[in-house]
Parts: sequence; structure tokens; C-alpha cells
Amino acid sequence: MNYVIGVDIGTQSTKALLVDSTGKIIAQHSQGYRVDTPKLRWAEQWPQVWLDAVERCVAQCVQTAGVPKEQIKALCISSLYGGSGIAVDADIQPLHPCLIWMDRRAEEQVDWVRQHVDLDRLYEITGNSVDSYYGFTKILWLKQQQPEAWGKTRYLLPPNSYINYCLTGEIAVDHSSAGNIGGVYDVAKRRWSEEMLTALGIPLTLMPQRLLYSGEAVGGLLDDWAQRLGLAPGMPILAGGVDAAMATFAAGVTQPGNHVAMIGTSMCWGYLNQQVDARHGLVSMPHVYNGQKDLYIFGGAITAGASISWFREQFCQAEELQARESGEDSHVLLERLAQKIPAGSEGLLFLPYLMGERSPIWDAKASGSFVGLTLYHSRIHLYRAVLEGVSFALRHNIEAGARGAHSLDPRLIVVGGASHSDLWMQIIADITHYPVYTIVQDVEAAIGAALLAAHSVGLVDDRQVDEGWIELRLRAEPKAENVARYDATFAEYLNLYPALKPIMHRLQQA
Repeated sequence: MNYVIGVDIGTQSTKALLVDSTGKIIAQHSQGYRVDTPKLRWAEQWPQVWLDAVERCVAQCVQTAGVPKEQIKALCISSLYGGSGIAVDADIQPLHPCLIWMDRRAEEQVDWVRQHVDLDRLYEITGNSVDSYYGFTKILWLKQQQPEAWGKTRYLLPPNSYINYCLTGEIAVDHSSAGNIGGVYDVAKRRWSEEMLTALGIPLTLMPQRLLYSGEAVGGLLDDWAQRLGLAPGMPILAGGVDAAMATFAAGVTQPGNHVAMIGTSMCWGYLNQQVDARHGLVSMPHVYNGQKDLYIFGGAITAGASISWFREQFCQAEELQARESGEDSHVLLERLAQKIPAGSEGLLFLPYLMGERSPIWDAKASGSFVGLTLYHSRIHLYRAVLEGVSFALRHNIEAGARGAHSLDPRLIVVGGASHSDLWMQIIADITHYPVYTIVQDVEAAIGAALLAAHSVGLVDDRQVDEGWIELRLRAEPKAENVARYDATFAEYLNLYPALKPIMHRLQQA
């Protein structure tokens, strides 16, 4: 029997899986960490945190599995969207923390781009728009605000590219990560755009010239890392790619029209297409599978699961205490109580813009809000309203994305931590009108990385990829009595942001 390893570097944890050629998980391990937020709306991480987590998780999987190392044929890494990438010097030593996808500090740079760059041309070339979410605006922040580090920068490396370099000594960037930077990548020609780099004042030399598709090998595992991980020297390390696309691949998305919502810390809803219109307000990049022809196009909320975590930490101490005393999970306690609240939270609405917002509104100065509060409402009403608010944001993205899709499958697949909640799955079905399916296995992007590795080294063929390694199950179907109520509430949700936008912006300046 032969095996592969899939790794997913997430925003708050890293997970590794060792699987056999049928997709059976032989061993898995995860390690958590925190995002650094030194200032309001900043979010960054030092890459050593990721490297340490990858080493520990992979080594633990290999040790637990106990299989001959020669039978482990490849390793593939999925990673969070690294925003600016990691600025490294000529010795590939990090010079500055990585400004990750959640970071919103580059608003002045966004304004500069809007004033000095031909936006129609940028949209046409890159398939993406302008926002502080995108890595190219964060790169401009580094250039303008960190001149000492900028002056020493040799490359800007996405998280998986940096880890791949550490493991192989080879520098390369996968096409999904390159496209996700926005602004600097020619989506039609699948290469860096010299025209846009020149317009932005970013040297082409900072962009590694070796661009690979996600299933291509960066190089072989170095001897010292082979010893540290318990793997065979020279084992192929694949280019890998962006986690949202990899989780979508894990869920069986290999054909245009397939669509998946990944709901973890953030929410990414995406589908496959072979062309893109940046004016629909979504993000585009080459897919991690068949990236030569297929684009992964997605939109999403910055704070999805993060909104739930924030609410629990700030307002649910009673449930946390009860959970510790009873041994039950506080999520279960809250869900049980929230199920008693009617759909629509009895007139309460939540805008989940706790770190600004991505698509389709693209407003870094947007902020969260509860609207409709009365003395009647309890904390549990607010909790359910948070679940509903994130679900309304999902529908908002689906409706924006549907304008650019030829057609969408008549089912919605949901992956990520949200899929553990029966109540949330029902709310999503009722709000989006789609029957909701989830993955039985709790592995998502990591199993996608493993499947891509297995395909790349010939352990599975194209047919087996289409069949996938995961099992889907129906979790919720829309309930007619809730659908009508949510349709009316969604109309008010769409009205809410434009009405509050001027106030949000003024408060940001206070």
C-alpha cells in the first residue's frame, strides 16, 4: 500500500493527514495558534509559527501511522491566503510578519491605486478588483510604510511557497496563490502581469519567476527535513494552493457549476468557471485542479465563524461556565436554546462586518451592527441573529456570483466548522433556498491536498478524482414556512448596509 500526506495551514491551526491510496485516513494531527492583531484592523503572522506547526503535525502523523517511509509518495500543502506574502531577503529569511487575508491596514494604498491606475485595465487583466483584502495593496503598504524591510526584500512568498522552500530549497509559487494576490497576475495568460506591476510600482523581480500548477512538484524533500519528519529524502513536495479552493476540490468540485461554501473563521462561497468578470464583485484565481483551464471564483465574509467566536467570548460566559460544569460543549447549549427562537430572531438583524467586509460590498470601513433590538430580546436572540446574519451574507454572495455563472448545481455543499451545527445548516438552507449537504469526514482542505498529491503521483486517476474521497450527506432542506419569512428579512438586510454606511464611515473617523 502507498500513502500521501495532505497539510492545511489555516488561520488558527494547522492540520496534517496521512492517507492511503483509497482515501482512508491512517493518521492525523493538528496544532493551534493565534493571529497577531497589534492594531485595530491589523492581522499578521510570523511564518515560523506555520513552519513549526507543519513540522510537528507531519512528524506526528508519520510516527502514529508507523508505515514504511518509502511508501509515502508525496506531500501537498494547502494554506490560508497569505495576503502580502512573506517578505524574505536574499537568504530567504523573513523580514516582516505576513499581512494575512484578514488584515485591512492598506486603505491609503487602495485610494492611491484608484487615483493612479487604470482600473478597467486592472479588472480586465487580473479578473479582480481593488480592496485592502488583496495582497497587492498590502505589498504597497510594505513598500511605503516599511522601507527598511522593503529595501532588503528579495521575494514575496505565499505561506505554502515559503514552507515548500524550507522543505526543498526550491522557490516557486502556485497559480492559485499568485492569482489570489490580485492586481499583479494576468489571469488569461497565467503569468505575472508586467504591465500591472509597472503601473503599481512593484518590481517584477520580487515575484518568483517559477509558477507551477498546484499538482506539480516544487522539488524533493531535503535530507535534514526528511530526518526531522521521518520521511524519505527526495520525496516530492507539491506546489499546493489556497485553502478555500482546496476545500472546494475536496468537496468534489471539479466541473463548472459545482459550488461550495467554506465556513470557518471566514466564509468563502465559490464555484468553477472558465472566464471571469471582476465587476461581479468576486475574487478569481486558477483552480487547484485543472488550473490550466478552470478558475475558482469566490466571494465571502471576513468574519463568519469569527463572529460566533466573538459573540460567545464576549457575552456567553454563563453558557461557558455551564459547559465546564456539565461537560457539554457550549455550542450545543447555545444551539439548543437558539432553536426555540423563531426564524428571523423576532425582528432582529445582524450585519457581520466585524473586520470590514469583502464581497460583494468591498468596504474596509464597514462595521458590525445589531438592528431591531428591544427590551424583549435576549442574548439567545442575538446569538441566532448572528447565525442568520452570516447566512444572509452567504446568500448575498451567491446572488452576486450567480450573475457570472452559466448555472449552479441545485444543491449547496457546506464545509468547515459551521457544518457541525444542525441549526446553522437549517438556517442556511432556509435563507439560500438550497438543500444543504456536508462532508461526513471532518478534514476538508487537508483531504483535498492529499487527493491532489495522490493524483499527481499516479495513485488515483481522473475518474477517481471526480468520484472523490469524501462522502456527502444531506443535512437540511428549505422549509417553506421559514423561506418566506427569510426572504422578507433578506430584503431588509440588503437595505441595511447602504442606510448605515455613512454612519459606519463617520464612526471610523471619530
